[in-house]
Amino acid sequence: MQLIKSDINIDFIGKRKIGFAISLFLILASLVALIVQKGPNYGIDFVGGTIIQIKFSDSVPISKIRAGLAEIGLTDASVQNFGKDTDHQFLIRTSNSETSGDGLAAAIAETVKGSTGIEPDIRRVEMVGPQVGNDLKNKALLAIFYSLLFITIYISGRFELKWGLSAVTAGSLMAVVYFLSIFNLSMMWLIAAALIVTLVLFWVLQLKYAMGAIVALIHDVLITVGIFAALDLDFSLQIIAALLTIIGYSLNDTIIVFDRIRENIKGVKTTDVLPELFNQSINGTLSRTLLTSFTTLIVLLALFFFGGEIIHNFAFAMIVGIVIGTYSSIFVASPIVLAVSKR
Repeated sequence: MQLIKSDINIDFIGKRKIGFAISLFLILASLVALIVQKGPNYGIDFVGGTIIQIKFSDSVPISKIRAGLAEIGLTDASVQNFGKDTDHQFLIRTSNSETSGDGLAAAIAETVKGSTGIEPDIRRVEMVGPQVGNDLKNKALLAIFYSLLFITIYISGRFELKWGLSAVTAGSLMAVVYFLSIFNLSMMWLIAAALIVTLVLFWVLQLKYAMGAIVALIHDVLITVGIFAALDLDFSLQIIAALLTIIGYSLNDTIIVFDRIRENIKGVKTTDVLPELFNQSINGTLSRTLLTSFTTLIVLLALFFFGGEIIHNFAFAMIVGIVIGTYSSIFVASPIVLAVSKR
């Protein structure tokens, strides 16, 4: 099946400045959202606490639920609607992780019954200690960093046959992470510093394919996280799983384009013809890229609308990631490779 004719010739490389401008705007907007919101809205997986899902048989004002919670000292608890309005379901989040989950749920059910006049049905209770939540957050950030790192190291060895240089680069970056950890930097700043060092190394060593891949992957992850921050959506372990999946999917698209680029520029002695050859490569894989993204989006949209509230955010993260990942494979990764090749 071919959505686009094989002889199509869209000047993607000629429009790379427009693509870079759009990407820069999205990245800056994501950074502003993260700064304003003071980071993602971490769920209890990362900050610790207790989350309780309750359901009523009739409509209940949130103010009455909050009034009941205040009676037992849970003034810091947040209450939000869950699912459709007709479901009469709510999520209660509190930083209390000392009382047992069942004991806290029973106390909440009793006080909410008194403030609303309707006995709630406890549907779910989840509890995570603060230390466990912090450890999970650090491990999640490390998982994203090392996935980015080792994938780009593999690409460098696979496409440029610089396995020895790739291994030295990987060792150097792990040493940088260990050295910076001595200064007790937060994991967020530690990963940011390591990524900056990674980009500098790839640029200096002219690992063009690795450079293009890691810039595109950072682009995809940062924009997805920024959208979650802007919409104030829960950032949980499910979203980490979605981000790692997005990294793999985006990389798959990027590798297809890179492979065609490598074939087309083999034996070329001058950089003057590179923009035309890069365009041929992108256009040659365009049908396959769009068809794969389209069929994946159909499944994700079905999951988003019919999969239920529990996986709603996961499906949304995947939808955003697929769209951004497809865009970055064309307008970010390939132009970066071209820029390093010309250098």
